[in-house]
Amino acid sequence: MTGQQLRSIAGTAIVAILVASSASAQNGTSSVVFDVRAYGAKGDGVALDSPAINEAIDKASAAGGGTVWLPAGTYRSVSIHLKSNTAIHLDAGAVLVAADRSADAKYDVAEPSPSTRFQDFGHSHFHNSLLWGEHLENVSIEGPGQIVGKGLVNDFTKQMDDGNKTIALRDCRHVTIEDVTIRHGGWFGILATGVDHLKIRGLLIDTNRDGMDIDCCRDVHVSECSVNSPGDDGICLKSSYALNEARACENVTITNCHVSGFKEGTLWDGTMLREGRPTGRIKFGTESNGGFRNIAISNCTFDYCGGFALESVDGALLEDVTISNITMRDIVNSPFFLRLGRRMRGPAGTPVGKLRRVSISNVRVVGAREASTIAGIPGHSIEDVSFSHIRIQSKGGAKAEQALLVPKEDERGYPEPGALGPMPASCFFVRHAKNVEFDDIRSDMDKTDGRPPFVLDDVTGADFFKVKAARLDGLPFVRATNIRDLIIRASDGVRDLEAKSLDKGQYP
Repeated sequence: MTGQQLRSIAGTAIVAILVASSASAQNGTSSVVFDVRAYGAKGDGVALDSPAINEAIDKASAAGGGTVWLPAGTYRSVSIHLKSNTAIHLDAGAVLVAADRSADAKYDVAEPSPSTRFQDFGHSHFHNSLLWGEHLENVSIEGPGQIVGKGLVNDFTKQMDDGNKTIALRDCRHVTIEDVTIRHGGWFGILATGVDHLKIRGLLIDTNRDGMDIDCCRDVHVSECSVNSPGDDGICLKSSYALNEARACENVTITNCHVSGFKEGTLWDGTMLREGRPTGRIKFGTESNGGFRNIAISNCTFDYCGGFALESVDGALLEDVTISNITMRDIVNSPFFLRLGRRMRGPAGTPVGKLRRVSISNVRVVGAREASTIAGIPGHSIEDVSFSHIRIQSKGGAKAEQALLVPKEDERGYPEPGALGPMPASCFFVRHAKNVEFDDIRSDMDKTDGRPPFVLDDVTGADFFKVKAARLDGLPFVRATNIRDLIIRASDGVRDLEAKSLDKGQYP
């Protein structure tokens, strides 16, 4: 029996004991557990049950806190208003369904926002959601039941009264979301903005847009989650301007999670169908006003989705990130995409940000379709990045003429793998960077590739140690332009090299 099943059985038993021993929830007397059926919820999938659920939450809050219990059943609902010191418990067999908008089912209207200029509509509003709360503390949403966003929109509509998020939280503290399943979550399965002390554990999210967006949050722990999101990002850290200030996303751990891009619904039902070119992945950005600091990601798996994307394009300081013990299969773009740009979607006068001190180690990649990219912009280099103990098996197959391409700078463009054009390298393209280390790297190709493994442009301090990369006879190990302090040691059968300066050349 799994740990989640044991927790479910124990939780259900505790709820039953508390219900049996509590005073009548129906008359509003103080009790620990508030059964939504006592307030009129039908759970038949036909009646609109959100008024009863909201009343149960109000009673729990008025009593000083408690658990709002949804026993087995299907609860058709529109906006549910979370409150401090309350837990929403969806029992085994409980399904909370976002109702299609109709005459009797209207979501809360999107509230006025102090700042809508620097992030999209979905990030700027919270009330137009299935479950939402702001300025709260001590809140939890617990499984093992399901939340199905059937009536939520998942496109870029700006209708003020369309429900478009499953769970939306703003300016909250001490929040736990645990053991629930979210299916078809709308624009965001979870949008947490300015939430401190946030724990997300044991979720299964199978949706078409972002699985979870952790925006401007501090002290966050995400663990044991499976997120399938073919049309957008899986687990996404952001630092938008939605709070009307540039606030960092910091002190975050993501561990023991799985991200994928299978056809929507097929992770949940176990068929795991593949179609199109999905997204999935773990990403920082694109909203990047406040920064990303002190982030650790470990023991995660990727399958049929994009790779890591770490992006600062709106003035953010992205620093002190450690990524380790990762396996990645069938990566539809770059395994690693690090981008510092100047889109500058933020207040006038904000300087270009920084991307520095990133360590990536112990990663196995199989089936990568594009080379990895580390790309700053002229005058603003990515700094202090290390890759160690990395194994990459790529599709390969590029023609020799692709090796002659010069990717565009696109300083103000949307940051995305592929946005700079085809890569001239088969393994890593590095431009505008300082102090980049490659230690114990092996790159292999399914098909012969006409490009050199590494292409460096405007790089100060590049160190290769024990690097082995498949390449055709006659192709260089490294092609370099405007390079200072290049060191190659014990790598790929080529002679060791220490070069103080290379204006243009290749080695060997």
